[in-house]
Amino acid sequence: MRYRFDEVFQTNTDGSLTPRRPIHVNGVTFGYGVTFNRGVAFGGVDFFNFLNQDIEAEESSDTLDIRGFYN
Repeated sequence: MRYRFDEVFQTNTDGSLTPRRPIHVNGVTFGYGVTFNRGVAFGGVDFFNFLNQDIEAEESSDTLDIRGFYN
């Protein structure tokens, strides 16, 4: 399923990102309360490289399994 970036991540006033729900990417799961800045990679992915791109993901229980990004 296709999701808008801002449906999955909140951009904070300091420019950092926080997931809006638990996320799973390349074997790594993280969720509420995790805040990160540019240069921090989860499962080898720096989400700042994909700002405002749509996300391909599948829901599994309460976690969003990220599969890729749209250009």
